[in-house]
Amino acid sequence: MTRIIDHPILGKLDDREIITLQFDGNTYEAYESETIAAALLVNGIRKLRVHEGSGTPRGIYCNIGHCMECRVTVNDQANVRACLTVVKKNMVVESGKQHPNIVKRMVEQQ
Repeated sequence: MTRIIDHPILGKLDDREIITLQFDGNTYEAYESETIAAALLVNGIRKLRVHEGSGTPRGIYCNIGHCMECRVTVNDQANVRACLTVVKKNMVVESGKQHPNIVKRMVEQQ
């Protein structure tokens, strides 16, 4: 893992509880109070969804909640921003999928 556990300003982070979350059917470890985006990134997950029109991979971009590139589905709730959402124990996260009806509408509008 590539997690920072001793930050010069935030201090030591190793005293937080390790919890698990699922992402696309796989189980990963996370620290309590870190975001979904941070937990997935430290576990080597960079692709969080695909673009609705082109199907190209999308991941963390701005990491402050403005761009919406990190949208995932959390416990069956779609369009949750991974960069702003704190991990909860046994959370189920799914990557954003390309939906055929959205692609069809986008093509028709061009």
